[in-house]
Amino acid sequence: MTQQSSVLYDVPGPRQRRITLVGSVAATIGLLVGAYFLVYRPLDEKGQLSMELWGPLIDPGNENFGLVWERLGIGFKNTLTAAVLAILTSLVVGTLLAVLRIQLKGLAQRRYTGLSAPLAYLLRGLNLTLSVVTRFCVEVFRGLPVVITIFFVARGFPEFGVTFDTLWYLVIGLTIYNSVVIAEILRSGMEGLPGGQAEAAAAIGLSPLQTTRMIMLPQAFRIMLPALISQLVVVLKDTSLGFIISYEETLNIGKQIIGVLDNPIQVYTVLAVLFIVVNYSLSKLAQAVQNRLSRGRRTANTPPVPPAALASQAGSGGVAVSGGT
Repeated sequence: MTQQSSVLYDVPGPRQRRITLVGSVAATIGLLVGAYFLVYRPLDEKGQLSMELWGPLIDPGNENFGLVWERLGIGFKNTLTAAVLAILTSLVVGTLLAVLRIQLKGLAQRRYTGLSAPLAYLLRGLNLTLSVVTRFCVEVFRGLPVVITIFFVARGFPEFGVTFDTLWYLVIGLTIYNSVVIAEILRSGMEGLPGGQAEAAAAIGLSPLQTTRMIMLPQAFRIMLPALISQLVVVLKDTSLGFIISYEETLNIGKQIIGVLDNPIQVYTVLAVLFIVVNYSLSKLAQAVQNRLSRGRRTANTPPVPPAALASQAGSGGVAVSGGT
């Protein structure tokens, strides 16, 4: 066959490639024309492209340039601080919660033979109670909007005499929501593994907790890494909700700058670019980590070459193989 083909589709021929190229060029020209008439010209006619509005953000010679970027730097630092703390605490709490739910599910099948009847009923009742409580917390906190969680943390804790810095109210609110989401991601990853792995671990004498910690959890992290990274990007973006408790993150400081300079389009454009760059960098880092883990797993799973095959290769290639040193 002169035309190459794939298992899933036929490779396009010269005519189809020309049609695709022409269509792509026409679509690009259409987008550029639409952007000019629908975006550039309206903004230009209303003076939104003037240096008077863009100068404080892009012109180092502007008198407000240094002060604006100093304030944005403070906001960006506060955003990254809250995001890093929330990511770390969410991963730790979410992992512990996922392991707890897996262990409770395994214990629900035990009959506690060998123990007295009252003690067996007590342990089974305790296991059922913990299962209901953890399931309830997961469903409630996963269903609540993050902004409500942050608000109740910031307003509820002081009512009980517990006061923190505003940063920690934001971190606790983000952790409550994202930890249960991460827990469900890891739990589904562990439950999706072949059942034979847990059976093999039990056969060699590993306890259920050791099986989860040493076999199931590492694989769940590798398998669910894309979903975990997506959730961590959500954590970074959700730090912008700190404005409801007056936390000076990037978006809140941007609103302060807009109140002084009256240039919302320009400020929000710059903030959007900053968030896109950071989130894109985090996504690329996740892809690099995932590729590295995949390469390491393939290398680890490569079967060793039998000694007989080595001797045969050495004999055919004229290389002497000696058993001594």
